[in-house]
Amino acid sequence: MGGLDNLTAEDNARTARTARGATEDEKMENQAVPAGEVMRGGEVVVDSVQRDTTVSRLRAQLQVPPIQVVSHDAAAPPPVTPPFPQPVQTPPLQTSIASLNSRKYTNRITFLIFLLHLAIAVAAAGFFSFKAVQGVLEHETGKSRRERRALKFWLPPIEGASLLGIILAFVWQTSFRAWPVFMVSFALWACFLITMAAGILLLCFSMPDTDVGGVFLLLFSIGTGIYACWVPRRATFSGRVFAKSLQPVQKFPGVNGPAYLMMGLGFLWISLWCFAVIGALEFYYPPLTIFALVLSLMWTAEVLRNVANLTVSRVIALYYLRGMQCNIQFSFQRAASINLGSACLGSLFVPTIEALRIIARGLNLLEGEDEFLFSCAHCCLRVMESIFRYGNSWAFVHIAAYGKGFVAASQSTWGLFNRQGMEELVDSDITSSICFLTGVSSGALCVIFSASWTFWTHRRYTMTVSLVAFFVGYLMTRIGMALPQACVACFYVCYAENPASQLFDSTIPDRLAQIRSASRDGLVSTPRFVPRRVLSRA
Repeated sequence: MGGLDNLTAEDNARTARTARGATEDEKMENQAVPAGEVMRGGEVVVDSVQRDTTVSRLRAQLQVPPIQVVSHDAAAPPPVTPPFPQPVQTPPLQTSIASLNSRKYTNRITFLIFLLHLAIAVAAAGFFSFKAVQGVLEHETGKSRRERRALKFWLPPIEGASLLGIILAFVWQTSFRAWPVFMVSFALWACFLITMAAGILLLCFSMPDTDVGGVFLLLFSIGTGIYACWVPRRATFSGRVFAKSLQPVQKFPGVNGPAYLMMGLGFLWISLWCFAVIGALEFYYPPLTIFALVLSLMWTAEVLRNVANLTVSRVIALYYLRGMQCNIQFSFQRAASINLGSACLGSLFVPTIEALRIIARGLNLLEGEDEFLFSCAHCCLRVMESIFRYGNSWAFVHIAAYGKGFVAASQSTWGLFNRQGMEELVDSDITSSICFLTGVSSGALCVIFSASWTFWTHRRYTMTVSLVAFFVGYLMTRIGMALPQACVACFYVCYAENPASQLFDSTIPDRLAQIRSASRDGLVSTPRFVPRRVLSRA
């Protein structure tokens, strides 16, 4: 019994020491809580990094020796000396990611130039509109009769074409969101048929100016038909890209609001612009004045489109990159203020770049063995290589997401494509061409509508009304199609930035593998960089 009493006494002493040690550990942990932390029901609410650091320090400083159970008769083990506590080096926090809320205005010089241009354009439009109204109110004079005739027979068809363009923009955008795969092929062949119908209609009017317009539309229709026969495989892939990239739009019901707002502003500006054109007809140098008004309208409409593009790009890009539900109103405010300079600069260069893209692609196809065409293609490809490094349409994604300037964003996006080996994939992308053809289709429908109206009311204005109606219908539809085009751009750029994201499927990897492995695929890439066969022949 004496041995049992001794064992029980030792167990009780050991239990008491363990309880005291636990109490001291709890006190030390409570003292380790920095100021500003909150105790809720005995649980400390701390930051994850600070909590891990505190626990690691406590474990390093308070190392409890293991408990050993031995018999009563065995020799007592030598005491275990706890090691000297070593200082724990806390790893530095990871460098902060790129700022998503930069308050720095981008491309300020272009921003100021656009504001100056807009002030001059508003003043000129107001002045010419006043002159038009003043001429209409005059008594029977040649000037008043001409302006009344223009106001009666020239203005209503164009206003009708503007409303028709807005309706067609709604229809195109809604259709692409509902049936993206089908609408890619439909847009190709619809443009072919509609432009041919518009060209035939103008030829049927049997007037010299309408004959020229009809021949041009017929040639464009033939080119569109050849293009539609040339890109069937790319059209299939583009349909899948549209379908996948438009899926996040369902999570943001109001994301198409900025595009609709821009279309409304475009309609108001076009209405004022039409009055200004009527007044400019009786001003000094009418052709030069009207040409300046046309250039101003083109730049302003492109800026409106790119403001909608930047708004959608920020919402969708932050969803892909950070999983954030970005506020649409805040994104629109940034696009219309902080990033407006980049939108203005991109509106000047992107249309020119797309035109050079078409020329370079054509030269690449016609090059053959002709030395002159080879030299032209080589020079053009060199120019395109430089241009697309410093300016491309993919830049709007990084402008919207990170607040970069147009040139810096172009370099960063193209660098991402280069690192991921996606140059040939984005070169063969035809989504921008599809959006362009939807605008041409809407313009041709506006030509059919306005030309038919004007031919039966005042034949002399048929061709001029047709030109303005085509231009207006095209611009309205391009503003409405800014949403699908921005979603596709975000899909490519965000994948290049984070290919491992769970928000992306195998659409792009499968296409990349197909391009790399199957040389018989028949893809003709857009020559934005000089291919190896050109360098070897040089």
